[in-house]
Amino acid sequence: MSNVPVYEIDPQAFWKDPYPDLKHLRANAPVAFVPQLGAVLVTRRDDIFVNEKKIDIFSSTQPDGLMTRLMGQNMMRKDGDAHMAERKAIFPTVSPKTVKNTWKAQFVDMTEAALTELHPKGRADMVLDIAKRISGDALRVMTGLTNMSWQEMDRTSQGMIDGCANYTGDPEIEARCHDCTASIDEHIAARKPELEANPDTSLLSVQMQAGLSDEQISANIKLAISGGQNEPRDVIAGAIWALLTHPDQLALVQQGNASWMDVFEEYARWMSPIGMSPREIAKPHDLHGVALAPGDRVFFMFGSGNRDEHVFERPDEFDLTQDHGPSIAFGAGPHFCAGAWAARCLIADVALPMIFERLGNLRLADEVPFGGWAFRGPLTMPVAWDV
Repeated sequence: MSNVPVYEIDPQAFWKDPYPDLKHLRANAPVAFVPQLGAVLVTRRDDIFVNEKKIDIFSSTQPDGLMTRLMGQNMMRKDGDAHMAERKAIFPTVSPKTVKNTWKAQFVDMTEAALTELHPKGRADMVLDIAKRISGDALRVMTGLTNMSWQEMDRTSQGMIDGCANYTGDPEIEARCHDCTASIDEHIAARKPELEANPDTSLLSVQMQAGLSDEQISANIKLAISGGQNEPRDVIAGAIWALLTHPDQLALVQQGNASWMDVFEEYARWMSPIGMSPREIAKPHDLHGVALAPGDRVFFMFGSGNRDEHVFERPDEFDLTQDHGPSIAFGAGPHFCAGAWAARCLIADVALPMIFERLGNLRLADEVPFGGWAFRGPLTMPVAWDV
């Protein structure tokens, strides 16, 4: 990448709000090296959509990458037959049929229990008390780690995603990540005997039934927790914030002119909870005149592509009436998020409608700060409702 444009960022400002920098990059340097991240950023939607499929060039296999070193080599860090074999093994857990027939009823029960407990209080933090719990409880049953609390599910998820985004090499963040992965392994080991005797459709059980190795099982469960907790948590809370700060959009849903699925899809486009996916260049490639060489680290910036001015009519607006079909919030290639159907069900079919139905006159009680660029969402969100 000897001829790659170089673009400097302020890491703290980028974490707080990456969109101004990403907009500049899309317009002026859609393929650029950011020294503070040690990677080439690809920021336009169509470039990501096309090139993510070129696994012979943009490889997911990254033995020295943060995710592989911290969490093991999961199926997201494999390509071709190796990736598809593990994807096939976990399909019984995440298939649309299993989501509809097995998980949805449990999602409803868990959400009902949380809202029933919290309703008399009239106040809560939507991130910390509601979204985090709903997401964590759903993940407990889907992974098979029912011996883990929803609080520990969230703690381990956050520890791992912080570790995977630790491009500055903070030793405290890395140590916390190792502690979280150790906790997951302990919970896996404790659940295996019961699932050997009584197999089910949980992620742990179906991988055991498929004959995957202990290393494969562990790495894929850590992958599911790292993305399967924070993404629903951040979208549940974030979408509610978006509706409460855009009452005209909430009215569209309440009047039947837009659906809860529209809310989910448009929010995931507008404020992509997973904003980036890393790749490693496997063979020489030219992109927009930039010569990429084997070993170069590339970040596909989903959060940027989802605000591409050449694709979306009002990219910086939360607008349920615009076409969010081209969104790449779940990815665009063979690594398209395996949990997409479960996320849609949990958030659009269950959590959002139930929260607005049960918490009457739901309203914000304070300012809502956001953070993150690789993973992005509201940090805290005080709310109140009528009792």
